Amino acid sequence: MAARPTWKGFLKVSLVTVPVRVFPATNTAASIHFNQLHAECQSRIQQRKWCPVCDRQVDKTEIVKGFEFEKGRYVVMEEEDIAKARPESTRIINLLRFAEMESIDPIYVERPYYLAPDGKVAAEAFGVLREALRGKAGIGKLALSGRENIVAVQPRDRGLAMFTLRPAEEVRRMSAIEELDQIPEEASAAEVQLARQVIANFEGGLDLTEFTDEYQAELRRIIDAKVAGEQVVVAEDEAPAKVIDLMEALRKSLDSVGKRKKKPAKAPAGAKRGGRAAPRRSRRA
Repeated sequence: MAARPTWKGFLKVSLVTVPVRVFPATNTAASIHFNQLHAECQSRIQQRKWCPVCDRQVDKTEIVKGFEFEKGRYVVMEEEDIAKARPESTRIINLLRFAEMESIDPIYVERPYYLAPDGKVAAEAFGVLREALRGKAGIGKLALSGRENIVAVQPRDRGLAMFTLRPAEEVRRMSAIEELDQIPEEASAAEVQLARQVIANFEGGLDLTEFTDEYQAELRRIIDAKVAGEQVVVAEDEAPAKVIDLMEALRKSLDSVGKRKKKPAKAPAGAKRGGRAAPRRSRRA
């Protein structure tokens, strides 16, 4: 099934404007979702809009948007009022700053999207901007889902990847976590060295497809079993052992990794299980 764009507009760099389409880069359709049921009859619960003053259910055509400016007092916002507040970013992604992608702290990255040209005429200019952005990220704004987002745009394969970024005021400072004050100023050099040796044994190329969602897989197994009327058997959780001696735990980790990496030596051809070579038979003339 072909991907569908969630936004259409323009990508702008200075005086260059290119028609683009924005596509979600992630797909959560395969995730398991639950519905709320009435335990007695297992019917799905309905969410109804209810007006406590009129004491009746309200149709969606009767609902308007309101902002509470004082306790219990609202100002009604019509669609025409909201349209007046729409900035340029509702139709144009204007890239105003350019920087190395590595300079953006990952904690600010929120959601990924893909950008593609909107039509054959835009494809050539789109390709030029993509190549010009190699090694860089363009920073701008885009209005999506009722809010204006800071976005970072960078080349990826044949297209462009776009990431919405959290505003600075939404990111909490780590210094506000009091538990971090309990960490010693200096760590043991010997323990750090041993920990680095343990970590080095697991270094290698990163392939995120190796990491599967075991929780979703187990949920699916239990659901299928219950649908089939089978009894679900679940293994008891074992609590991880508490680390009392860190150095000893690191040594054991290093030893266990070393044992897994060792391969049994192959026995020489013609050897018996005892380890001695079988005697050669003498030939008679």
